[in-house]
Order: sequence, then C-alpha cells, then structure tokens
Amino acid sequence: MFTTSTTRQMLRYLLPVLAFSALLSCGNSGTGGPAPERSDVELRAHADSLAHAYLIIDGHVDLPYRLKVNNFRLEREMLGIPIETDEGDFDYVRAVEGGLDAPFMSIYIPSRLQDEPGQAPLLADSLIEMVKGIAAAHPDKFRIALSPDDLERNFREGVMSLPLGMENGAPIEDQLARVQDYHAKGIRYITLTHATDNLISDSSYDTLNTHGGLSSFGEEVVREMNRVGIMVDVSHISDSAFWDVMEVTDVPVIASHSSVRYFTPDFQRNMSDEMIERLGENDGVIQINFGSTFLDGALRERQDSLREVLSAQLVDAGMEYTDDAAQSLVDSFEQANPTLYSDVEMVADHIDRVVELAGIDHVGLGSDFDGVGDSLPTGLKDVADYPNLIYTLLKRGYSDEDIRKICSDNVLRVWRAVETASSARG
Repeated sequence: MFTTSTTRQMLRYLLPVLAFSALLSCGNSGTGGPAPERSDVELRAHADSLAHAYLIIDGHVDLPYRLKVNNFRLEREMLGIPIETDEGDFDYVRAVEGGLDAPFMSIYIPSRLQDEPGQAPLLADSLIEMVKGIAAAHPDKFRIALSPDDLERNFREGVMSLPLGMENGAPIEDQLARVQDYHAKGIRYITLTHATDNLISDSSYDTLNTHGGLSSFGEEVVREMNRVGIMVDVSHISDSAFWDVMEVTDVPVIASHSSVRYFTPDFQRNMSDEMIERLGENDGVIQINFGSTFLDGALRERQDSLREVLSAQLVDAGMEYTDDAAQSLVDSFEQANPTLYSDVEMVADHIDRVVELAGIDHVGLGSDFDGVGDSLPTGLKDVADYPNLIYTLLKRGYSDEDIRKICSDNVLRVWRAVETASSARG
C-alpha cells in the first residue's frame, strides 16, 4: 500500500502526462479559435490539468520565517514538517496537490533588526541555510533553484524548486559588496525594504519619508542588483521610492507580493493604477497578494476599526494584548466579531484590473502564504488551492496561454531579462 506522500509523488510525475491528454481532448483556447463549451465539471478538471501541466511560480511564501519562529531544527524528528503538516499554508504534499512548482522562499528580515548592527545579516544567513538544509535533506522533493533554467529542468524532473527571495534589504546594511555576496548565496530578488524606512528606501508602511524615496545608497543598490543579476522587488516601498526605481533601473522589476490599490484606496502598500501602468512599460510583473486585506478595502476598514475598539477595551481593563489575563477578553471579542474573508473571485478581479491597465504579460501570483495569517480568501486557503483560481480565470474567458503566462511565463521573462543584462555587463 502506498503512503500519502508516495502517492502524491507518483501523481507529480503522472499528472503532466494526463494533463497533456486533457489539453488535446478539451482544446486549447490560447492557440486561436474559440474553445468548445464545457460543463462546470469539465472546466474544473481542465483547471486542475493546467495547474499540473504548467509550471507555477509563487513569488512569496513565508515558510522559512514560520519555521524559524517555531524553533524548527534540521534534525531527524523535525524534518517531516515541510513535507506534510496540519500547520501553516505550505507543505510539500499540499503543494503537489495544487500544482505549485516554484515557491520563492522568503528570507524575511523584521524591520526591528535594522537598529541592531549585524543582526539582520545573521538572521538572513540562518534562514538561507535552513532552506538549503531542507533541500539537502529531501533531494527527491526539493532543489534550490538559481535560474529559470533550473526551474524548468526541475519541473521536467518532478522536483519542486526553492528559489530564494530576500524580503527587506536590511542585511545589506551599508555594505554594497553584500549585494554580490547574497547573489552568491542564492538570493534572486530583494524587496528593498519592509515595514519601516531603511538605509536603502522609504517604506509604504512608514510615515517618516526619511529619504523622499530611494536614498543615494539605495540608488547604488539598485544599480548593483542590475549588475549582478538580482531582481529588484518594489513591494513594500513607498510611491516615491517606486518612481525612483523606475528612473534608476535599466531592467524590468517585479512586485513579488502586491495587489491593486484601486480596490483598497487608502492602502499604500498596494500599487496604484499609474504605478501598474509604469511597471508594464518597464516590462515588469506584479504578483498578486492573496491576503483579504490586500484585496478588499471594506474588509480592511472593518479590521482596522475593530482593532481600535479592542485596543480601547484592553486599555480600559488595564491590560495589554500579550497579557495572559487578556486572553479571555480577546477571545470574547473575536467571538462577537468573527473574521470576514475575501474570496477567489476578488483575486481574479485584481488580475483583471492589471490586465486592463498593463496587459496579460504583466501579472503573476505572489500569495504571501504563511505571511498574512488568518486572512486568506475563501477558495485560496493554502497551496493546494491554485486550481480554484485557474478555474475562476477560465470561467472569465482567459485562455490556456493566458493562464500559462500568469502561472510562470511572465516572471520567467523578467528573470531571464535580468540574467541576460547582467551577463552582458561581464
């Protein structure tokens, strides 16, 4: 009898073959000519077949930091955690079920470490080594990926790629040479900042406007990332910093896990229509974040309002959120005010908006799984659910070729352009 993991691994090899047969039988609307009408059952089956026939890249999965805060150890009794677990949003078994092939592992650096010299690079190195250790412990399932060619080869061979992206450039500190060092360690994109302004850039979450956009050092960092072949990630940075990046970079950039500000007007973390249009002109890609508060402005306003009410109740009671004595009050408040969620249709709305503004070549997926807590939309609760989004897009008339671009081709194009420009510099 096969174990669950063994069965999933067998399916990983068989599904691309089955999917190809399904494509032939169902027709491919991306090749010209209208697709035949399909029942809902057939459409869902086709969506699942595409999820496994096409390479799926997710621009941002926060597994490494989730494991770090849970005291993950690279020891025998702990190594099963990334394979099959009831915790979090990502594990190998669920990823295979959903067709995920290349989750960018986020090397996340909390902004508080920026004020402690040496601490940001220390954490970055530990998270990088953790991911490499997981791949080394499970070579039949995971491989570190350093290039688009690696992703495509691993996909053909039925092994999941683990490319590395650094969320927050703080580990660079004031040492430009570290850009090259992190490339050597496997980092292939850097989100310039996170929750607060750093030495490189102002943050969309901060109000200090320290540099008025990119700092002078930040401009050097962007040029050096272009030179060595690391993608510039404009998620988290302020609007002014985004426009500065557009002036400095000479290669396309990504927004690894952002959504569309049109649907969240007061949320600066998302990208405005003008920014998305400019990103398209740059030949870049915005990878849509799945967090409900990134998707729906009304839900975000409700959450912010409830947070203020709860804070006031805690103050009146003379307690802080982290106090043991506060737990009963918090539990009662949450029971009276249950969390509301967006849904997979809203994720498709954000994709529609990007396509309307910039075209089908400039949108991808950047879920923020394991990074947005209990805020994921109905229909996209973990890495098993990508077929639900593909089904939704197919219902809206997206072709198979469109789906392929959203799943991976658009990001691969940017990554290759960055590689090519770096190689040309010698």
